Amino acid sequence: MKLFALILACMTLFLTGCGNEDAGRGDKDTPGYTATMYFDALYNRKDMNAALKLATPRLARIMRSYGTPSQFTRNLVNMQFDHVTIELDMTNKSLREQYGTNAKVNLIFTGKLHGDQIDDMRSVQMIKRKGDWYVDKINPDPYAR
Repeated sequence: MKLFALILACMTLFLTGCGNEDAGRGDKDTPGYTATMYFDALYNRKDMNAALKLATPRLARIMRSYGTPSQFTRNLVNMQFDHVTIELDMTNKSLREQYGTNAKVNLIFTGKLHGDQIDDMRSVQMIKRKGDWYVDKINPDPYAR
């Protein structure tokens, strides 16, 4: 019986150490964290409902009109990935953005599509409402045209 309890305790310890390595890191009260989780929900988890919770009502209405995360990201965001790593661009980070109600966040996307490496960058407008950050607008790629 003691052996069984020891094995069970070891298995529990090992399983709790296994987590989602792609989960966002950092302070959950920052606009960058919310923006990263928004795009992670769209690209990696392909969970429209999770992304809708992180969007303003105006953007959520637009997202719903596309139906699926892949349709939304292909047509409006104009980026496609099989799997992507999302990082914050820290070159223009302003400490004041955390104290205001509006922020502009730049994100760097590194991923693969059909085996090809794709690197891209997007900027999003964030709004703080009732203490939480929400994605309000995805700025168009200035180099796309």
